[in-house]
Amino acid sequence: MKLLAVLGSDELLSLLSQNIKPLGFDVIRYHHVLKAMDNVEEIEPATIIINAKDYPRHWKTMVQFVRYYHPKAECPIILLKGQNFPLEEASKAFYLGVSGIVSEDLTRPSEVDQLQRILSRYIKLEDKRGATRYHIEDPKEVGICVVNPLDKALITGRANTLSATGISFAPDASSVLDNLSENMEISECSLRIGEDIITPICRIVRTSPDMSLEFIFFPNVDRILLDNYLEALPMQELKTMQAEG
Repeated sequence: MKLLAVLGSDELLSLLSQNIKPLGFDVIRYHHVLKAMDNVEEIEPATIIINAKDYPRHWKTMVQFVRYYHPKAECPIILLKGQNFPLEEASKAFYLGVSGIVSEDLTRPSEVDQLQRILSRYIKLEDKRGATRYHIEDPKEVGICVVNPLDKALITGRANTLSATGISFAPDASSVLDNLSENMEISECSLRIGEDIITPICRIVRTSPDMSLEFIFFPNVDRILLDNYLEALPMQELKTMQAEG
């Protein structure tokens, strides 16, 4: 799949490519909106991403041009915005046919999650990683503690990502992982999600650079508690963005 990126920043292109290429996209980048418009039909992109901050006037022209030939379902357009992007501009964007708006700060895991969720609404992505992964920005929301099955040492850390199928976290002390290896079973695991604590049985997927665990069994109603928590996450993010705005 081809992704047409109209960006002025090389750094932003690097961040975008880092998070998009694993999903099956070949990124084609243009510095100039008019040149990108001239080549849209030849490239036949599966989606288009344009940075409104770099092209405050011309992004509207490009959206209108693409929408004249291609509906949303055929070619989603995602707009990247800077810090000062008025609500009126967002309204215009959706009126013109933009499929979604995401902050240009792709160093924030929550913005990367949002970008991938918008893409997945329109395109069957090659790498779904088994389930939607959510990056955890607030350590108070998700906590984890497991017991090393070999020496019974406690392993704690900061959760990085969480999904219906597993969790990855940065251990507080990497030395406690020295005797662990892939595919080992972790039968003692306490996972705090919001106000609930669940105790899944896990399998080690990797131990470096972060520890990644796959959930292989949930006792009692723990599976339901996790599913309910994950389903509520997008709404929690929306409320947070509204509060910040």
